[in-house]
Amino acid sequence: MKQVVQNYKSGELALLDVPVPGCKPGGVLVRSAFSLISTGTELMKVSEAGMSMLGKARSRPDQVAKVVQSVAANGVPATYRKVMGKLDSYTPLGYSLCGVVEQVGAGIDDVKVGDLVACAGNEHALHAELNWVPKNLYVPVPDGVAPRHAAFGTVGSIALQGVRQGESRLGETALVIGLGLIGQLVVQLLNASGVRVVGVDPDPARCELAERLGAAACGDPGSASVESAVAELTGGMGVDQVYLAAGGSSNQPVELAARLCRDRGRVIDIGKCRLDLPWNAYYEKELDVRFSRSYGPGRYDPEYELQGRDYPIGYVRWTERRNLACFLDLVARGRVDVEPLVSHIAGFEDAVETYRRLEEGELKAVAVLFRYPSAHEAPVVEAPEATVPDVRRRPGRSAPSRRSGPVRLAFVGAGNYASSMLLPHLTGRDGVELSTVVTTTALSAANARRKFGFGRATTDLDAVLGDPAVDAVFVVTRHSSHAELTRRALLAGKAVFVEKPLALTEEELAGVLAAVEESGNDRIQVGFNRRFAPLLREARQRFGVRTGPASLRYLVNAGRLDHGSWYLRQDTEGSRFAGEGGHFVDTASWLLDADPVSVYAAAPAGNEDLQIVLGYPDGSTATISYVTSGPASFPKETLDLVADGKVLRLDDFTRAAVYDGRRRQWVGSRLPKTRDKGQNAELAAFVKAVRTGGPMPVPLESLAATTTATLAVRTALASGVPVTLAGAR
Repeated sequence: MKQVVQNYKSGELALLDVPVPGCKPGGVLVRSAFSLISTGTELMKVSEAGMSMLGKARSRPDQVAKVVQSVAANGVPATYRKVMGKLDSYTPLGYSLCGVVEQVGAGIDDVKVGDLVACAGNEHALHAELNWVPKNLYVPVPDGVAPRHAAFGTVGSIALQGVRQGESRLGETALVIGLGLIGQLVVQLLNASGVRVVGVDPDPARCELAERLGAAACGDPGSASVESAVAELTGGMGVDQVYLAAGGSSNQPVELAARLCRDRGRVIDIGKCRLDLPWNAYYEKELDVRFSRSYGPGRYDPEYELQGRDYPIGYVRWTERRNLACFLDLVARGRVDVEPLVSHIAGFEDAVETYRRLEEGELKAVAVLFRYPSAHEAPVVEAPEATVPDVRRRPGRSAPSRRSGPVRLAFVGAGNYASSMLLPHLTGRDGVELSTVVTTTALSAANARRKFGFGRATTDLDAVLGDPAVDAVFVVTRHSSHAELTRRALLAGKAVFVEKPLALTEEELAGVLAAVEESGNDRIQVGFNRRFAPLLREARQRFGVRTGPASLRYLVNAGRLDHGSWYLRQDTEGSRFAGEGGHFVDTASWLLDADPVSVYAAAPAGNEDLQIVLGYPDGSTATISYVTSGPASFPKETLDLVADGKVLRLDDFTRAAVYDGRRRQWVGSRLPKTRDKGQNAELAAFVKAVRTGGPMPVPLESLAATTTATLAVRTALASGVPVTLAGAR
């Protein structure tokens, strides 16, 4: 299928061939009929992509701060790969459309195939021929509403949420600054609510349009006519509300708002304009400044948007989805008329040229729609048949025979970690063929194929598992899917590289081990890369063989997560330590050359810091301090191993030393801010094992023991006593 995309690094716009998205449970697959270009938001994004790297940095200081933090935590090379990987990727455009339901996912009963729906979301209502849309981001289109009008639903919801934030009342007067697409809709919604409206915009044509749609008066922001109209309509008191629907870097909108708003009036920011508030003016009138966050309650909440969990109407009357339905109802009843806003309708095949004309000012428009091939012209998308891989139980666990050709790899997932830390080490490697990339979203698969040279991109996992040409499958998805995907790949007879964690529960781990037993396939590696780090391996070698018990201290300065990070979704993705703690347990066990037999854990009251003590068969102990409250400026990982009168010291994979009596041996000191945490060596070992049929880099028993110990931390925290691990002697 075709999709409009943009490369943020180069600014290139393209109509790209991408895989058809799968129809997942909890949503529907929609074939687009019309999608709406947001001439404000989208053109700002298009313009920003055309800037120099310095210009991009100046326009997004928040992202620059994240880059600085990443350099401190991960070093320059890793940060550079991550940033360039994100910049040099195709990103989607669009967030408001109308289309026909083509497939219905499990758990959906409010629409059926063939129904017309309006869809929202900058990840789900894209300028693409087909989109998968979760339940709370679509609504059925009322009878009598034309598809091109229903495509305004998302933008209409943004305007409607802004009006709700203004708490307008019958008989009040409002000022709308900025009469673009959002401003024109705000004018109509206020007028439908019995509010008199004065509009402000430097474009006379937009002022004239707003007056036709119900505004009492409109004018240029610098004209005396606007102030005169406000004075006449309000008896000199000033407007009750001001809606900022303008963009740009001028501070004129907020200054005008203060001048024309009444005492204790309300100023609502809907657009993205400069907000350098003149303190005296806002203080003296005690103005109430409010923000309107997109389509309404539910926006940016993954449980609402992706998992379909609605908010009770008794507590949240107007959610994102209810706003969408309400706006379409207003259109159906003739209270809002979007037809006069349609400046241009372009065929979807002309999408790139349409953006060019808009950006260069050749096409003057309030609203532009893309028209897609009608349903009878478009090919029917067949739901992919679930193929059951031909799995034959093999006696014992004998290694596969040596390969002569390249090792063919398939990636399930191609997010930030895969793109920055794994795939760069595999691209161009002798004896490796990147065969297939599988993702749940069409564009991420297309990006990975373009950047890393995969033979094909798809959203169909079953086809990959059933492909006899694929030798190994990399599972690099979100944590909650690791165990099930690993289990399925093992049963399909594939070697598996799964990023940590292997499992989030004891039941999931048991399922993976049962798949090994059932298939006789134990060809699995978990992404515990630190034991492969060259600096740590050399330090361990210089430390030598232990003769007595050891004491190991591992401080992990994990830091705080950004708000909205999927790591915080503990109900679905497990605790943060369950997700990444296996790294540190595995490193300790590798250094001590044994698997833990007991786990004790404690947490200080009031924060998420953990103190974990692992016991080992020979009496050695490893204490892992996993802290989230430390400063970002402090190194992320420091480790000390003490035994037999010697100390091994590791400083964040940049420097290591071994102390023996009065001597200190520097193992190595790398350039500041550069770290090699072992990913390259780990991948080389895995590929070699697959090619030669030799043993996996880490025994399955060790992988299972590390996972069991990591999961036991939760039990130890709850009980307050040490947990003896099963199988411990």
